[in-house]
Amino acid sequence: MQLVSGQAGQVGDKSDEALWRLRRDLAAAYRLLAHFGMDDIIYTHISARLPGRHDRFLLNAYGQRFDEVTASSLVTVDLDGEVVDDPLGLGINPAGFTIHSAVHAARPDIVCVLHTHTTSGVAVACQSDGLLPLNQWALQFHDRLAYHDYEGIALDHDERQRLVADLGEKYVMVLRNHGMLTCGRSVSEAFKLMYNLERSCRAQLAAQASGAELVLPPPEIREKTARQYERFYDKLEVEGSVEDSEWAALLRLADTHCPGYAN
Repeated sequence: MQLVSGQAGQVGDKSDEALWRLRRDLAAAYRLLAHFGMDDIIYTHISARLPGRHDRFLLNAYGQRFDEVTASSLVTVDLDGEVVDDPLGLGINPAGFTIHSAVHAARPDIVCVLHTHTTSGVAVACQSDGLLPLNQWALQFHDRLAYHDYEGIALDHDERQRLVADLGEKYVMVLRNHGMLTCGRSVSEAFKLMYNLERSCRAQLAAQASGAELVLPPPEIREKTARQYERFYDKLEVEGSVEDSEWAALLRLADTHCPGYAN
């Protein structure tokens, strides 16, 4: 199924099936964020690089709620901000372009970039110590979190070089006083990282609010746990030696509770 008007020859040597699957997964991620209460009306964004292209990616149409996004409504944009295909004629969020184009231009290993403004994520982003290694969800990010200082609404393109410098080779970043950012070698990886990051933030705030003394695992256990998560993700994304049953379950959830996303 060819969904990008007039772009049949512009997806490299990948098939239309690969492009359709990417669009479906990206639309599902938008719907799932809304389902789990991690959206922000028409703000924040998830992008995905087109198969076989280093210079074009998909982004949501500016003005659509996450629960309205479909595979065919996604906008194709290049790294210079030129809209290549805009099925709804709504354009894109300029701040979204700044953040996502920066990462896609600098990191060819990344397929999907996911950014949120959840209450829990913003609250942790406002704490000087950021995310604490308090629980199993959070331990996967031990020594694997980047931090980027707030510079105002991300409309200045010169911020892109500082953002990617702070991200470095990591896949997860705390945007201080702003929100959270995850990157993935697939849409599913970026989504699962954000889902666990969000739960980590909620658990941290709940533990802090309890007033009880907090117990942090020793450094060697933190690193062991982080490596366990890394090995599992590598089996999914690099080796392909295990089935992504979690993403399959999430797609079934989207089929049940968010029908229409694949249109």
